[in-house]
Amino acid sequence: MSENINTKNEPAVVVALGCNLPGAYPSGAALLEAALAMFATEGLTVTVRSGWWRSAAWPDPTAPAYTNGVAIVETTLSPRAVLEALNRIERAFGRERGEVNAARTLDLDIVAFGQLILDEPGLTLPHPRAHERLFVMGPLAQVRPAWRHPRRDRSAAELATAATVGLDARPITPSA
Repeated sequence: MSENINTKNEPAVVVALGCNLPGAYPSGAALLEAALAMFATEGLTVTVRSGWWRSAAWPDPTAPAYTNGVAIVETTLSPRAVLEALNRIERAFGRERGEVNAARTLDLDIVAFGQLILDEPGLTLPHPRAHERLFVMGPLAQVRPAWRHPRRDRSAAELATAATVGLDARPITPSA
């Protein structure tokens, strides 16, 4: 069931980016930059993006560390079409889905689609756990500290302070 509330607050789409296996790229940041460059080919216009953050892998901190960030995008695509576009970009970078929370070359998640609240098979908006993760809320607070979570009605800055997962996350580059 879909519900659209208070779309005046933030019409843009928030996308979280992450990787801990850079593949052919010299670093996770380089891979994420290349992934961002593909957004336009999928109808996703990046209007602002955070810097890159580093954090230990979760839930297995012995896996390679993650590089994470967020991008604010504008699009005319539907939420399902955005998800499909992000999945195509992931596959282009060698993403293979298997074990949950396994190491990956690229992870792209829709954090929020404006203020839309949506619960459908394979697509829940806003992302059901992003508000708990410093490696998502920290980068979001870096570029949109006043952004309000559609279900929790708390700002990105407040959620970053209250995060319970990825508390070691720290910026490694400034926002672009």
